[in-house]
Amino acid sequence: MEAIRKQATRLREQVARQQQAVLKQFGAGGYGGNLVTDEAELVQHQKLEKLYISTRAGKHYQRDIVRGVEGYIVTGSKQVEIGTKLSEDSRKYGAENTCTSGSTLSRASLSYGRARAQMEKERGNLLKALGTQVAEPLRAMVMGAPLEDARHLAQRYDRMRQEAEAQAIEVSKRQAKVRETPGNSDNVMKLEAAEAKLQDLKSNMGILGKEAAAAMAAVEAQQQRLTLQRLIAMVEAERTYHQRILQILDQLEGEMVSERQRIEAPPSPTVDNSMPPPPPYEEVNGIYASQTHNGLSDSMDYFLGEVLFTYQAVSDVELSLSVGDYVVVRKVTNNGWAEGECKGKAGWFPFGYIERRERVLASKVAEVF
Repeated sequence: MEAIRKQATRLREQVARQQQAVLKQFGAGGYGGNLVTDEAELVQHQKLEKLYISTRAGKHYQRDIVRGVEGYIVTGSKQVEIGTKLSEDSRKYGAENTCTSGSTLSRASLSYGRARAQMEKERGNLLKALGTQVAEPLRAMVMGAPLEDARHLAQRYDRMRQEAEAQAIEVSKRQAKVRETPGNSDNVMKLEAAEAKLQDLKSNMGILGKEAAAAMAAVEAQQQRLTLQRLIAMVEAERTYHQRILQILDQLEGEMVSERQRIEAPPSPTVDNSMPPPPPYEEVNGIYASQTHNGLSDSMDYFLGEVLFTYQAVSDVELSLSVGDYVVVRKVTNNGWAEGECKGKAGWFPFGYIERRERVLASKVAEVF
């Protein structure tokens, strides 16, 4: 279609050049020459040509968007179907699994199944939004009456312009015959009729050209505005979808990592119920110091230990610990207790809850006291 239109434009230009040559040959006075060289009409014609090309390109782009969105909806719907099936399989495994070594995988598969179902629901919402907010409005404009009506006006203007150019040549021929046969009333009447018809054509062509240009300009503005709005709507819908998917995946990852850490973490040491209580404290010169417990305390140099497991003190002489803290260990007994200081507090705690450290950052040492 595009090739045919280009060919028609070239033919019109060729005809116009031939008409100029004919007009010169017959020595036309005002009608033919004025029609072809009229500045206002030429500007109008060029404006319509540009508007026609612009609206045609806009229509094709709108059609490309519609086709792309429709293709995305088709493939996306298939992905929703596959993802939903995977969600159902995961939840079925999680509910029916009878693994004897633990239920960690069952809980993870249930979490994945729920998250996958949520993600497919979000994908379905995205596809629905793309269909109703993007494809349908653009399709309506591509097939709508305003564009077709404006294009028909422009085509009518082109046909009338060609008719006026042909009539200008007819007027030139009649003028030549009148000059060749002066006094011939029949030729004079035919010339006057031809001139009147040409004048009407020029007048109607000017009016129709303005109407066509106004209609095409309105369609072009509507195309630009609506297409931009639909592109923005598409971007916003996809951004919302991806943000929601990211939230679901973040939550799912947190649940799965927590399960993995739970099964991979070494078991926390437990305080043996048979362990004797920690030795008491007595105040000596205003300083609390630990006593030996039945003479079984092991004296040793101070050292720093890193807390590996949380310990909650159960008596006033014990020291609460948090994972990552550093303790100055001052004494270790042979019954599993250690005495030390952490964050300005001193007391007893299970020695198995810490691990000796030879090198510690200065900032960590400062936190001990």
